[in-house]
Amino acid sequence: MSDLQDKWDAIYQNACSPPLPAEVLSQLQYLLPKQGKALDLACGLGGNALLLAESGLDVDAWDISPVALQILQQQATENGLPIATRQCHISAETLAPQTYDVIVICRFLDRALCNAIMAALKPGGLLFYQTFTRNKLDQQGPSNPEYLLANNELLRLFSSLSVVFYQEYAKLGDVRFGNRNEACFIGQK
Repeated sequence: MSDLQDKWDAIYQNACSPPLPAEVLSQLQYLLPKQGKALDLACGLGGNALLLAESGLDVDAWDISPVALQILQQQATENGLPIATRQCHISAETLAPQTYDVIVICRFLDRALCNAIMAALKPGGLLFYQTFTRNKLDQQGPSNPEYLLANNELLRLFSSLSVVFYQEYAKLGDVRFGNRNEACFIGQK
């Protein structure tokens, strides 16, 4: 086991609430295709994977934590949902070209994977991406800038995709409302 895997196993071992899907996915799930293959990358407890499978997609759910994947697989089995879990350290080599109609990534950032993620989408495929920004209101999420997005960075990282949706509120307007700590992006290949 790696230190990273140990860290996430400990976090998921003590999880007591059901996993929630990413805001960008739950609020815009009507954009999902009626059928196809989806990937929940760095899925954690699988809130996105569960929503994708409930929407009629066949889902691959990948994470470094076998603890999280065991919890997710149990939920999928109990509910008869088509979710295949895979414990792995995510790298460009794990992503096969033109495999997925939908890829969802939430609160995971590895800039070195961007080209492989886009290549893994089938033509017309959708990428739903939501993660923390540097310009956030509170200390939720990581503090290391390596894991935080610069202003409009998702737009630059995935510039070869057609933008379907983008949201990054930061500190504009009434900060009591809206997702202020994360950027949300949907792009189409």
